Amino acid sequence: MQNILLSSAKRHQKDHKRYNLKKVFALVQENKHPDRIIEAIKHELRKYVKRERNKKLPEGSDFWQLDCKFGKSSDDTVTLSFADIIKELDKAREEDWKECYIEIISKATQKTSQDEEI
Repeated sequence: MQNILLSSAKRHQKDHKRYNLKKVFALVQENKHPDRIIEAIKHELRKYVKRERNKKLPEGSDFWQLDCKFGKSSDDTVTLSFADIIKELDKAREEDWKECYIEIISKATQKTSQDEEI
């Protein structure tokens, strides 16, 4: 009986792993206007970033840094800021891409003071 209780308690502990967004988004879907698809992807990305930034920071960290990659496939990516990914989605729509790969990795970082650089 005690083993059952222990395994049940372990199941309910919070997992503090960081999950990263690595996903291929289809930009063309049947019966959907491409502009609505792009808006839905942007909404999903903004929602993910908001959720990541609201997570509790580890001790000694000041903010969440987002490392973002964007491209046609996972092999052909460019490192960008989050704001640039939103702009690149619009460009991908104009160039009639069928799909795109987006990767967002959040890292807890500390602020660096300007005084240390002088």
